[in-house]
Amino acid sequence: MILLMGRWDHGGNLHIESSDEFPDDVPDETITALVDGQDDQSWSASFLANGHERALQEAYETFVKDEGGSLIDEAWGFQVDE
Repeated sequence: MILLMGRWDHGGNLHIESSDEFPDDVPDETITALVDGQDDQSWSASFLANGHERALQEAYETFVKDEGGSLIDEAWGFQVDE
């Protein structure tokens, strides 16, 4: 499982600030503790994906694509857009 955390900018782009990989059977409390530590302006989602790049693609397709923005990965240096 990949946990992505970041925030939206005013231009409709999603900036990924961190990416953490966990075993699929990680306790929910572990993920909850990380997500609860974010401020109210933050975004987070977890993906059952094989690797960081696949999680980014799923995040883009699910949350960004239809809004017309870009997904900018500040954690690993990728950008996903059309």
